Amino acid sequence: MKMHLNLATRDLNESIAFYRILLVAEPAKHYDDYALFVTEQPGLELALDLDPETNVREGAHYGVVVETPAEVDATIARFKGAGYPVDVEMDETCCYAVQNKVWATDPDGRRWETYYVLAETEERDNEATTCCGGPAPAEADTCCVKDADAKAAGESGCGCGSNTAGKESAVLA
Repeated sequence: MKMHLNLATRDLNESIAFYRILLVAEPAKHYDDYALFVTEQPGLELALDLDPETNVREGAHYGVVVETPAEVDATIARFKGAGYPVDVEMDETCCYAVQNKVWATDPDGRRWETYYVLAETEERDNEATTCCGGPAPAEADTCCVKDADAKAAGESGCGCGSNTAGKESAVLA
């Protein structure tokens, strides 16, 4: 079984460059106004349609669940090596699980997390974590802080579907 997603993009070539890194794949089809990635891990068909007027919906995100913590590390290295900014969380309690994850944003503003669940937990977050907790989502985005200093200062990087721009929701397994 594969998931199929079709995303509109304002700049097809920039989006292809981003998804090459995220999916570790080349497009199976590539035209001036369309590209198609087909991957086994994750089982996905991702179609990209050129639409200079696209507007990414707020308040959601995409995710890729990986099978080992090393895959999160490899994703971090790929994005950093290509010059993309990332938000990294290691051993963070978020959404009732302890996770390692990295966040990156595609050229149209969609937030993508690549994550591995280290352990399930009964806590949504804890005192050391601001992930998906803190103020109500309408008040602030408190998830996915960039580092411990940023977390201590109350800064955040992306959000778990809270009040942040440029996210759409789907988990790809």
